[in-house]
Amino acid sequence: MTGKNIASGGLRERKKRATRAALAEAAVRLAAEQGADNVTVEAISAAAGVSVRTFFNYFDSRDDAFVVIDADVGIRVRQALLDAPAALSPLEALREALAVELSEAERQHELWSLHAEVLRTSPHLLVRSLGAHMADEAGLAEVIARRLAGGATDDDAVVPPDDGSGREQRPALDLYPRLLAALAGTAVRVSAQHWCDRQDELAFADVFREVFALLAAGLPAPAR
Repeated sequence: MTGKNIASGGLRERKKRATRAALAEAAVRLAAEQGADNVTVEAISAAAGVSVRTFFNYFDSRDDAFVVIDADVGIRVRQALLDAPAALSPLEALREALAVELSEAERQHELWSLHAEVLRTSPHLLVRSLGAHMADEAGLAEVIARRLAGGATDDDAVVPPDDGSGREQRPALDLYPRLLAALAGTAVRVSAQHWCDRQDELAFADVFREVFALLAAGLPAPAR
């Protein structure tokens, strides 16, 4: 499925995304209450209002439901990066693509906080989540490289990144796209942590844009 399909899919696709999101949210909330090891597929399915059979239409295993809240975020970011105006620098285009997704994450702050706590208390799930993050980062680096090469077209399809199994040979990338993709993940994490400590003082969007402004300026030392 391409990023454009995800963004503008029909009713059927929207229902499928809603069902997957409901299952992921149910899994996270149950794990936060009971501990991930104590949550069953049956309990997750019941909490989401679907059958166990439906659960396995979306996840291969119980643990998969805990790993990410929104599995399509990476695809949407990559497609938005390809679609961004050519006048934007790679850093600016990536900032704008991420800002759209992070506005939704801010709205669901409580759920994302629960998810972080579930991962912190379940090392095996944290490892799986890190693996998914690394795959997304690699996919983002590839799209940055495509944008730099001017290879994006209206027919370009953004596909999910390789899962690290070795079934797909990835192209060798230059340093810049790798570094920018890694910086993007760090920028999101640092922005979220800084905002969480100062929610009464700052808006998340302002923190996020300040982080990218510092990156664009070359991380100058703060004035004393």
